[in-house]
Amino acid sequence: MASRRTLKAAAAVREVVSMAILADLKDPRVRNVTVTFVEVTPDMRQAKVHVSVMGNETQQQLTLRGLQNAAGYLQSKLSNRIETRYTPRLEFVLDQGVKQSIEISKILQRVLPADEESSAEESATAGDAAEDHADADEEVADEDDAADDDADDDEVADDDHS
Repeated sequence: MASRRTLKAAAAVREVVSMAILADLKDPRVRNVTVTFVEVTPDMRQAKVHVSVMGNETQQQLTLRGLQNAAGYLQSKLSNRIETRYTPRLEFVLDQGVKQSIEISKILQRVLPADEESSAEESATAGDAAEDHADADEEVADEDDAADDDADDDEVADDDHS
């Protein structure tokens, strides 16, 4: 388990690197980049920066190469921001988590339409049962209203006899 110190350092590295990529990098290769998370070694000498890049495989590789070329600049920004004995050496790694989640979503969409037909039949049956229940509630409410009207008539009749 990572220590509190390395977790705080990873959060600081993530913040500084993501802001520098967004605001300071002018490299046209570096576009549509999101820093997903950062891993810092316990000795604080290296940091793996996991990035997600929107686009096809060639755009992702091009962006990754641009980030690796800008690593020195980003390290200098990092050294200005955090005060440690060593500035972590940045290594950029392509995070495939977003890509995998999109693939899983597509697979589920292909699989679930077959299940939706059977669930649609089940929900129609459940809907019929709910309608029957609602009709029964309305009948009970009508009987309650009729009983209330009878009680009101009795009160009026009692007032007449007084």
